[in-house]
Amino acid sequence: MSADECMAPSDSKEIPVSGNGSVKTEEYQTVALHDSNNHPNGNCSISVKSNTDDEPAIPLKAEDVRLAPAEELWCTARDEAVKLRMNASELSSEPPMTVHQMFMATVQKYGDYPALRAKKDGAWVTLTYKEYYQHSRAAAKSFLKLGLERFHGVGILGFNSPEWFIADVGCILAGGLATGIYTTNSPEACQYVADNAEANVLVVENNKQLIKILQVRDQLPHLKAIVQYKGELEQKLPNLYTWAEFMKLGENVPDAELDALIDSQKANECCTLIYTSGTTGNPKGVMLSHDNITWTANSAGNMVRLKMAEEEVVSYLPLSHVAAQVQDMWICMRFAAITNFAEPDALKGSLANTLREVRPTGFLGVPRVWEKMQEAMKAAGAKSSIMKKKIADWAKGIGLQASYNAMNGDSSVPWGFTLANQLVFKNVLKALGLDRCRACFTGAAPITKDTLEYFMSLHIPVFELYGMSESTGPHTMSCAEGFHIMSCGKVLTGCKTKLDKPDSDGNGEICFWGRHVFMGYLNMPEKTEEALDAEGWLHSGDLGKHDSNDFLFITGRIKELIITAGGENIPPVPIEDALKEEVSIISNIMLVGDKKKFLAMLLTLKCNIDDNGDPTDELTPPVVEFCRQHGVTASKVSEIISKKEPAIYKAIQEGVDRVNAKATSNAQRVQKWTLLPRDFSISGGELGPTMKLKRPVVSKMYQEEINQFYGE
Repeated sequence: MSADECMAPSDSKEIPVSGNGSVKTEEYQTVALHDSNNHPNGNCSISVKSNTDDEPAIPLKAEDVRLAPAEELWCTARDEAVKLRMNASELSSEPPMTVHQMFMATVQKYGDYPALRAKKDGAWVTLTYKEYYQHSRAAAKSFLKLGLERFHGVGILGFNSPEWFIADVGCILAGGLATGIYTTNSPEACQYVADNAEANVLVVENNKQLIKILQVRDQLPHLKAIVQYKGELEQKLPNLYTWAEFMKLGENVPDAELDALIDSQKANECCTLIYTSGTTGNPKGVMLSHDNITWTANSAGNMVRLKMAEEEVVSYLPLSHVAAQVQDMWICMRFAAITNFAEPDALKGSLANTLREVRPTGFLGVPRVWEKMQEAMKAAGAKSSIMKKKIADWAKGIGLQASYNAMNGDSSVPWGFTLANQLVFKNVLKALGLDRCRACFTGAAPITKDTLEYFMSLHIPVFELYGMSESTGPHTMSCAEGFHIMSCGKVLTGCKTKLDKPDSDGNGEICFWGRHVFMGYLNMPEKTEEALDAEGWLHSGDLGKHDSNDFLFITGRIKELIITAGGENIPPVPIEDALKEEVSIISNIMLVGDKKKFLAMLLTLKCNIDDNGDPTDELTPPVVEFCRQHGVTASKVSEIISKKEPAIYKAIQEGVDRVNAKATSNAQRVQKWTLLPRDFSISGGELGPTMKLKRPVVSKMYQEEINQFYGE
């Protein structure tokens, strides 16, 4: 993604916009239309001065703004509409549009441009935007043929692919609620989501996912059909279709029938459900409107100055998660970008090859992805000659200084930068497949300063994003013209942040306002009222503060706060991150001590991952090297734990002591810790789909170890 400018001023023009419902036809509401390069506003047209003569904005006619009547900012029924958080003087007043309007705007101008690319039999196969749109319409007709009812779900269970996108968009065009289901879900978890969404159709990737659904099929009263989009069917069953069969089902459905459904859709109605990961109970169905998606895609892309028909990304993170869906599907659709699909084993090693082939212009990785890159590069570096190590260390010192200069608004670079760039930085970027990348991003979970500085030393700034499913993804963003290490950036243009009940240090609960704020939780009015206050602010549950330049820093999570027996509130993440920086061999940490007299820690060591993504007993090469340097010959986690290797345990304790030395009070010092025999993982249940720690799950799993800390 391009990050040439972060928040550049742009011309705007006051325009009247009307529609039915909240924005009445007879009473024009004046709004300001943000002007950016190639501003597609749906199927649409308001004349706006463009930044380039050859790329006029696609105008939006007043009668094309489609809003349903709504008096409230939130709802919990699938067929209700909400009042939009529009403001007459900001980007938040952009004319609302449906997903179809946004798609059509891109197709009309960039129809022959590549949209989706995936590998088939080792060769890349491309769909243009026009073909993508035609396939989505065909899928929509087939959903209608299968009996998809208005505002009922289509669940999609599988790895990222063109079929995933086409099923999702086709569902929306057909008036359904597109619903991603995590591939790591158990049959019971799949059943919960599909039933909650009242899914009429489930689209599964392969036989492995199909078996899960067949196990719970009799508990899905709304289910009418299942579609398998990869591989041959291993069994013929009623209402089970291959992708090819499915795509032909709707051939006889009249275009007029689909067009009538599309034309009936309103921008302030629900079109997508994103299910939360359910770390504290059953997942909640986050209702996102057409406007949530189209407005956020436009605002986020403009904030990092994406260029029409020039961007390219690799899709590999779970599309059932809001971050991947917004970047890979909706921002790409809005800016006519190319989405390249990684292989299903991307996170087991093949992602590196895909990145080198595609050379994306933007890359989003959750922290664990950046950490794995860091570990692999360090392992490769450990095998280099002494001379190469010296050159790399020299270059990294220059790179870190240059990156800090850029962060602080200083365009100068240290002496020797040009040589370091030629010898090291360019080669690293090429090896990673990031040599065309204009911006690298991280989000969905906290990242350590050590990892950020490692990439800064290679002159690769990694920009932090922050948001929630309930904010359609991003709420704050960092970019080349505005970033600060350990900050998650500045608020999305057109949105607002409020810090509720700040303490003496300025830490308060982060609250969101803007057109990206969700409609409500499906069928959960009480949970919705917990998340949205009477004025419509979304309460994140996260604690944060702003610096003097309005950069937002996350300082903790209210539900994660450890309240000791002495009544002191302690956010665990800063302490956990501090120890990770002190002791490089530690993989995952969970601080415990709620209602206890002191803090303790559960620790895991970095180990190799098998082909199924599960942690093994084998230590990673850098950990093995660390052991060698401390006179220990161990190569397995079990060897270190069974022998309680004195040198390794001493190294960890010394790291804990250094962290404790910086503690602001006695209550924040860690008094005990233990090494666990197995690293945390998604399959093990300790981590969510984006590698976020599930603290309640870990507490339950390791209750015995925790009790031992406190003699219970």
